[in-house]
Amino acid sequence: MSHFYESNLFWLSSQLLTTLGFVLGIILVAHLLRSRRSTSSTMAWLLIIVLVPYLGVPLYLMIGGRKMQRRAESKEQVYHRRRKPSSETSGGPAERILQSFGIPPATLGNMVEPVTSGEEAYRLLLELIDKAEQSIHITTYILGRDPVGAAIIERLAKRAADGVSVRLLLDDVGSWRVGRRFVSPLTAAGAKVAFFMPMLHLPFRGRTNLRNHRKIVVIDGQYALTGGMNLASEYMGPTPNPQRWHDFSLVISGPAVADLADLFRSDWKFATGETIAKEEMSPLPTVPEGSITQVVASGPDVSGDPLYESLVSVMFAAQRRIWVVTPYFVPDETLARALELAARRGVEVRVLVPDHSNHAMADLARVSYLRQIQTAGGQVLLYQPGMVHGKVVLIDHDLAIVGSANMDMRSLFLNYEVAVFCYSQPQVDATAKWIETLMAQSQRGLSERGRLTQLAEDVVRLLSPLL
Repeated sequence: MSHFYESNLFWLSSQLLTTLGFVLGIILVAHLLRSRRSTSSTMAWLLIIVLVPYLGVPLYLMIGGRKMQRRAESKEQVYHRRRKPSSETSGGPAERILQSFGIPPATLGNMVEPVTSGEEAYRLLLELIDKAEQSIHITTYILGRDPVGAAIIERLAKRAADGVSVRLLLDDVGSWRVGRRFVSPLTAAGAKVAFFMPMLHLPFRGRTNLRNHRKIVVIDGQYALTGGMNLASEYMGPTPNPQRWHDFSLVISGPAVADLADLFRSDWKFATGETIAKEEMSPLPTVPEGSITQVVASGPDVSGDPLYESLVSVMFAAQRRIWVVTPYFVPDETLARALELAARRGVEVRVLVPDHSNHAMADLARVSYLRQIQTAGGQVLLYQPGMVHGKVVLIDHDLAIVGSANMDMRSLFLNYEVAVFCYSQPQVDATAKWIETLMAQSQRGLSERGRLTQLAEDVVRLLSPLL
């Protein structure tokens, strides 16, 4: 008799679970169809939910939300829609597009210098920390639990003990190895440390996607360091390391720093509830020969997708060249098509990626997109010496875009990101020079593929929006 009850209980529970999974799948499909996402992303999620529901349903609950409206709306919008008269525009068409999303206009008179090595970045970071008189505000995706991370914590703790206001904001996923004990010297010295969007929190749904991938250092509201580098040994350090990743950042002084400072304040308030007063120190004076620079945030706290929309727009409008450097190249169909058509109309399209990145699945997913561009006449360059982590786009000879966003759908549509648009010739030329050094050490072109390889690439491309 007990066996009869057990078998019936098992049958009933399995039926209930199957029915519940089916109903939940229907609800998620309906939600998916209502979501504002790319066609490729929608199709990929539909396939995995319908064909593999026991995998697709929990995955979508964990990471499927695009901007997770309710949770995203709890963070104040960084920008309010505003547009200055076109007669005052200083950055050209790209700036006008960005302003339509409420992005603050470009500013004149900034000093912007490239940071092209991990040793230089480490030295500059410590120099900026040491020169701080009032405040040190840092946000990063990864803080390494390594000698570099420990040295930075030690230096920050010393400045906090000196009376400087120190705030460190870490992403909870990117810096998952950093425990409270590792940063305890900071808090003991009076500094404040916060973790962005903790994973161990209810409700859990969507928190895997809502990641802060921005890298911003602001000193006294006067100096800033931003770009692609995290604070770990892979990215920077006191001495040369052949295993160190190749990255690119900018050190900035001038009016543009205020926009980066505002962005940090917004992220900090969301993570901690604390409102930071603006620094009372006067900003550095503008430099007549300084650069025209625009700070652009993207993510759930920004209306629309200004970074993505501006990239698509400038690529369609490019006349001479489009150079892209990115560690991971998994664009959506529109962005890939923009690069393909640019190559077909004679624009010099070059996409540089590491020969092998630290994510094998991303390497597999990128191949069909790269092959699409190569077939259209563009150049694919595979950097040989090691990992390239810089995120740089060069358009013609008058725009360089440097930031934290990879050329993939997660960065462009999900993460909190920041980019700096440089509209002045010296900054564009300096960026191009760095890219040329990478190109000189790169293999040109993808190898031919067989039928089996072609099938594998096509299948992976179908699922690439999930990466």
